[in-house]
Amino acid sequence: MSSPRLHIPIHLRWGDLDAFNHVNNTSMLKLLEEARVRAFWRAGPGEEAPSTAVLDSGFDEGILTLIARQEIEYLAPVPYQRRPLEVQMWFGKLGGSSVEVCYEVHNDPEARPRTIYARSTAVIVLVDAASGRPTRLTPEMRDAWEPFVGDSIEYAHR
Repeated sequence: MSSPRLHIPIHLRWGDLDAFNHVNNTSMLKLLEEARVRAFWRAGPGEEAPSTAVLDSGFDEGILTLIARQEIEYLAPVPYQRRPLEVQMWFGKLGGSSVEVCYEVHNDPEARPRTIYARSTAVIVLVDAASGRPTRLTPEMRDAWEPFVGDSIEYAHR
């Protein structure tokens, strides 16, 4: 099942590179985190965000988003570049209190040839901040996220 994807531009920082002059594996996790925050957290005053940005940020908001599992398949080294990477995102599954977020990290959409650097899956659980127990997805979340449900990533090198 093919579905629409979110397209989130993320700029690299020089500090994201390692001694081999490509993006370090731990930096890739931070880039995916940044894309996730931009895709799902509500915009602040004067900011724009996609229709999927329905989560309030912060412990005081009552709901936390915790990573239960994350997997990354690296397909090509990511060199430093001034143009932003394009992180494409969709949902593999919407559960009761969890979501499977799928990612593909590409070079800039105008670059030729197009390169997919990595694919990743993160299982995120919504947790009540006060009790620490999982909490169900709200109707607002489901309405915002269901248009972006598609196939889960099948990894080639398992």
